[in-house]
Amino acid sequence: MMNQVANAESADSAYQNLYKIGGVAALIAAVLILGDVVVLAIYPQPRKISDWFMLFQSNSSVGLLDLWGLEVSMYLMFMMMFLALYWVLRKINPSLMVIALTFALLGIGVFLATNNPFSMLSLSNQYATATTDAERSTLLAAGLALVSNTNQRAVGGFNMGLLLVSAAGLMVASVMLQSNSFSRTTAFVGILAHGLSLADYLRQALTSSAIVALLVILPNALFLVIWYVLVGRRLYQLGRPERKMSLQQS
Repeated sequence: MMNQVANAESADSAYQNLYKIGGVAALIAAVLILGDVVVLAIYPQPRKISDWFMLFQSNSSVGLLDLWGLEVSMYLMFMMMFLALYWVLRKINPSLMVIALTFALLGIGVFLATNNPFSMLSLSNQYATATTDAERSTLLAAGLALVSNTNQRAVGGFNMGLLLVSAAGLMVASVMLQSNSFSRTTAFVGILAHGLSLADYLRQALTSSAIVALLVILPNALFLVIWYVLVGRRLYQLGRPERKMSLQQS
């Protein structure tokens, strides 16, 4: 029975390009997470909308990065990674992988629909040229609505996009435990990483302590980076023609 599963996993050599693209996307996502942490550490987000506008006027690049600009690209990478993971693991647990892919694509869509740093740049430019207090008040209100709509946890929001992607990642990592294409280490790191992502929503409900938040968010980011590197490396290996979907665990 195990050999039949192994053969099913190795039968899809026609999708090697998808595996390579998904692998590269996962590695890029790991780099983007690190970049996001560094940017937010060096340039803490403003608290007032007027300060956001000033930041965009003084340094638009930092403003775009500070308002989750890197995460827009990151979620696009998630799309390719989850598509590749679905195709590798779909025969191990078809129903769970369909649910995981659906959650991932919905989460990516929600995130991209509610996170647009370029809209804040446009509002900032309009604010800079506004000539009346009424215009400036209207633009400040629009900026507040835009920041609120991002629903990012770091600004006290409830990020539905990340919630769905984290649930998808947890499901995918659990299926990896039954697969010969990924090591148990990769599976357990994925379960831990996405489990911490989901646990942070519970943390928000229980406490607003910044120290507790850091104790959850920083290890979560570290384990996510490790998981994306492991997944990216393995997917790229599976996409190399000479390996032909080798079933050796990495």
